[in-house]
Amino acid sequence: MADNEGNLEAKNFSADVSAESGSFFLKGNSHADWGVQNRLARIFNPKSGNTVMLAFDHGYIMGPTSGLERMDLSIVPLIKYADCIMCSRGALRSVVPPEMGKPVALRFSAGSTVLTELNNECLVGIDDAIKLDAAAIAPMVAVGDSNFEAKTVQNLAQCADYTARYGIPTLGVTAVGKNLVRDARYLGLATRVCAENGATFVKTYYCEEGFEKVVAGCPVPIVIAGGKKLPEADALNLAYKAISSGARGVDMGRNIFQSENPPAMIRAVRAVVHEGMKPNEAYQMYCDLSGAR
Repeated sequence: MADNEGNLEAKNFSADVSAESGSFFLKGNSHADWGVQNRLARIFNPKSGNTVMLAFDHGYIMGPTSGLERMDLSIVPLIKYADCIMCSRGALRSVVPPEMGKPVALRFSAGSTVLTELNNECLVGIDDAIKLDAAAIAPMVAVGDSNFEAKTVQNLAQCADYTARYGIPTLGVTAVGKNLVRDARYLGLATRVCAENGATFVKTYYCEEGFEKVVAGCPVPIVIAGGKKLPEADALNLAYKAISSGARGVDMGRNIFQSENPPAMIRAVRAVVHEGMKPNEAYQMYCDLSGAR
């Protein structure tokens, strides 16, 4: 107990100054728990409102993907440039130095691989996510998959329960099967389903036509997946168009770690996402950093 002796009567209440109620900078999360907002503010830059996530969770279904054969050599040097990393718990424990201090979007579902039918997934244990200080848990949701849609939506709903209980945001990751088209109609449906079932934010693909409608129809922030490897100029253009259409960040993997110069590429992506740099300027930045002409 504090010693009452010498304790002065409190007087400085500044009653003439209104208290700020504030409003959180990411849509759909103004009424989220403090823990959820705190973790989101680590993933997203509060100044720009955006994020550059570095994804290297490909091995959980694909094995040693090109560029990820030795993650200690290819990925660790890139982590300092990312706002957040997205990976599996195995990669996190075996490769990522804890002292790097980056927030982690933890791949939170696992199951089938490329050798069998994809999307048959179960959840990782929440106790492990807590032990690893996950800033977000990321289950995959296979909207439109007649075999596994219900199961993966159920997985997402369970993650939303974990968010409510433990204050760890849920990142709903939309899957796109071989028979599904990456158009605004499908992406709008998939992102809205994720949000309606409790996702705190959503990762999906960009589409050329109508992406602004996808963003507007989703009540929580959207980050875009980088998808397949593109030429560097095209990947920077993709990032620019997505951000210009309302996405709040990118979650890129192959377009960074399979680049000719990954450190230069992620720095150029950062310039697009956080500074609004135009694609041609960002590509010139990439070339300058790479020493290429």
